[in-house]
Amino acid sequence: MSTPTRTRTLRARLVRFIEDATGRITAAWRILTTAQERLLAALARIRPGRGATAAIRTATGVFQRQLASFDRAVTAFAERWASQDLPLAYREGAFTMLENADRPTSRWAWTRRHQEAVTALSAQYYSDLMSRLQEALRRARAFLRAAQDAARGVTFDPDQLRAEHPLDRVIYAGDHRHPVHAWAEAALSWQTVATANAGAARTALDDLNISYLEVRDGSGCGWSEHNDPDLADRTLRTVQDALAHPAAHPRCIREFLPRMDLVGRTDIESGALL
Repeated sequence: MSTPTRTRTLRARLVRFIEDATGRITAAWRILTTAQERLLAALARIRPGRGATAAIRTATGVFQRQLASFDRAVTAFAERWASQDLPLAYREGAFTMLENADRPTSRWAWTRRHQEAVTALSAQYYSDLMSRLQEALRRARAFLRAAQDAARGVTFDPDQLRAEHPLDRVIYAGDHRHPVHAWAEAALSWQTVATANAGAARTALDDLNISYLEVRDGSGCGWSEHNDPDLADRTLRTVQDALAHPAAHPRCIREFLPRMDLVGRTDIESGALL
């Protein structure tokens, strides 16, 4: 199999990997958005009177149980992602690096350095996902308090509550709001590509003793970030630089190819154009 074919095959595998994970976390998030809609519908049916307080308590109790289910579902996703999925992505990158160098993958093993590398990445990305979960839980509880207050008032406006507390959105700094699916796809693609490329670069260093890697990337993609004027595509980078910048942005398509013809060379400036 030629190198371009191998890299296309890896890219296709990672795309399927990202799509599956995005579908799983989006499904888990749907527990929260469904709970919000059910609470709004239940509160909208309540009329002032003797039984209103009990009805509000019942509706909010259902929401709180669904919120706990959401918490468990996203936590389970994050735990599997960190402990199983990201190590698979790391190994995919490692195996593709070996295949592109015409070396057998059967000799690759989870050495201490490989384990340390993937553990550090998994811990970082697990923390990122759990931070998003905690923020979603905080916002969901704020919505619950606002919904309870509105239900006890004179008027109850579900549309206003939905607009002020969009639980189907992930909110970034500056109040930038993104649909959960779009956030998940961007976050998980970043984590997957960065992890696979870290596996490739670490394998190049530890298993192949390579000094330089050839970078394939989008034609306008910068090296450290998308708008970096130091363009990445068709450049040579040291393995150390590749480990420092395995990806530049969400949905990055960066890949590293081994330059076996440059083994032992140390005189090429990292970033040199091919």
